[in-house]
Amino acid sequence: MNPTPVPDVPEADGRPTTYHRGQGEMCGPLTAEAATVPRQQTGGLGEQLTSSAGSPPGARSAQLLDHPDPYRAADAAAVENLLRCWVRENSLPEPDGATLRIPLSASGTALLVPVRYWSATGWHRFGLPALEGGQQDAPGADAVTVAALLGREAGQSEGAELVGRVADSVRRTAEFITDRRARPTPAPEADLFLTAEQSLLFGHPLHPTPKSREGLSEAEVGLYSPELYGSFPLHWMAVDRSVLATDSAWTEQGRTLPAEQLTARLCGDLQLPDHTVPLPLHPWQARELKHRPAVAALLDAGLLHDLGPYGERWHPTSSVRTVHRPGAPAMLKLSLGVRITNSRRENLRKELHRGVEVHRLLRTGLADQWRAAHPGFDIVRDPAWLAVDTADGEPVPGLDVMLRHNPFGLGDDAVCIAGLTALRPWPGRAVMHSRLADTVERLSAHTGRPTGAVAAEWFLRYLDHVVRPVLWLDATAGIALEAHQQNTLVILDPDGWPVGGRYRDNQGYYFRESHRAELEHRLPGISTVSDTFVSDDVTDERFAYYLGINNVLGLIGAFGSQHLADERVLIAAFRQFLAANTGLGSPLPGQLLEAATLRSKANLLTRLHGLDELVGPVDTQSVYVTITNPLRP
Repeated sequence: MNPTPVPDVPEADGRPTTYHRGQGEMCGPLTAEAATVPRQQTGGLGEQLTSSAGSPPGARSAQLLDHPDPYRAADAAAVENLLRCWVRENSLPEPDGATLRIPLSASGTALLVPVRYWSATGWHRFGLPALEGGQQDAPGADAVTVAALLGREAGQSEGAELVGRVADSVRRTAEFITDRRARPTPAPEADLFLTAEQSLLFGHPLHPTPKSREGLSEAEVGLYSPELYGSFPLHWMAVDRSVLATDSAWTEQGRTLPAEQLTARLCGDLQLPDHTVPLPLHPWQARELKHRPAVAALLDAGLLHDLGPYGERWHPTSSVRTVHRPGAPAMLKLSLGVRITNSRRENLRKELHRGVEVHRLLRTGLADQWRAAHPGFDIVRDPAWLAVDTADGEPVPGLDVMLRHNPFGLGDDAVCIAGLTALRPWPGRAVMHSRLADTVERLSAHTGRPTGAVAAEWFLRYLDHVVRPVLWLDATAGIALEAHQQNTLVILDPDGWPVGGRYRDNQGYYFRESHRAELEHRLPGISTVSDTFVSDDVTDERFAYYLGINNVLGLIGAFGSQHLADERVLIAAFRQFLAANTGLGSPLPGQLLEAATLRSKANLLTRLHGLDELVGPVDTQSVYVTITNPLRP
């Protein structure tokens, strides 16, 4: 193991150390900011500890999630999500004591919420709330009750739908907990990448319905859910070339391969009608599409042929619709009309174009520049796609596939940050645990150093190997990535230290309007069909949310809420990292350091407004609210 020194921030015993960086990076010690970097100590940052104060790191305040009844555990998790959303989206301050009072004037009552841990970054831990004025021995409010009360208080029209989707999410989560308690170890065929993708039992901690899967039957949930180790053969259709839409920049040995050649490899010896191309679909989508008039017309005209399920089994990743097969050269991003979180997950034609366009853009020499500066980071490429048009040349929604490079070998430890931080049943443990906690504890035992010191070093290595390359791309090319925790992968060495990263998503690119001329010079015609140029103001807002708030501050919150580190120490380290990188050219470091407030996505309000994040202009797809910047001292 390479014993990289840690930053000059306090360890658990107060002893500072030094963190050295390479050429062109911040040199010398990270000097602690006396006013903002306290010594790490138990119970800091307004933390309210319950009787679990003597529990090991990562296990405190998780009692409700470890309830023997999986439904009660799932319900408790849903209540916490709803409350975290409400606190953030309404800028509720930290309470003076151990109880947070949430007034509900529309219902003439209030929620009294036990605070188990208060987080500077929003990763609070709560107990079950009680209704003010209720009987003392009354049970705590469940997730459906809390959802109904908050929906009524918000005064939006989608309150009833929210309640239904919360109930669905709780039911699914309970099923996931039940299964994972019985099968805590990964399936034998899973590689390290797939194991991480199957880890998100609870989902986004600041989403009201993270595991709702509207439209799936009970049997389908088992087949199509990564949380249940689901797998299935692809459903194949043959597309007449006259209605085929496609593009490819996938190359092998210097030659561009058509997308149809790639799908032909994947379908093996499946027999195709003459003059057709094989198109893989998600089985659920294939069943649904037959009832759509445009698809039925193509089938009736003999321009589309239903070949049925065929071939080896593929595994859903954390997005549910993207599938992976260990050892295969490609992953497949499939359309899936099931509403997952806020959207029905069907590919838009402009997004298919965008994936190929970004691959071509990187191959203009930009990737070589990036690799020279940050050899451990890259984008997981989406260089080819197949889709279907009507006989009149109009795109047929939901009848398509994006072919994604699979850069991960069987031994590559590539972990999405959401999976790394996710609590789940753990082999040999009686309580929920995360890969992050396991990694920090193992490194602490191996090095003989306190968990807080190890966590700080791990965090700084993450900033260097994952966050700095994303800032470089924005600074150098004017391309901001929607690098939230599920889209961001960290590459770990055998000891568990970050050594690189990957970004994945053919949707989440923001080409800055201020860089239009340079990008058009690199790739003439860029964004003509992909619609990727965005005003700098919107880009700044979204980049600050996805990379700053969701990704990095969310990671700090996970460290803190799992009692692996003091959030104040990591916030101070992040500030020093940002200060050292203001000269890169990206406006984000300065924005995060200086802005009194930031704009944050509001998932609860987005749900209550009935918005689909994949539909409409980028600046109105979701509700954003103003929050206090936790990085300001």
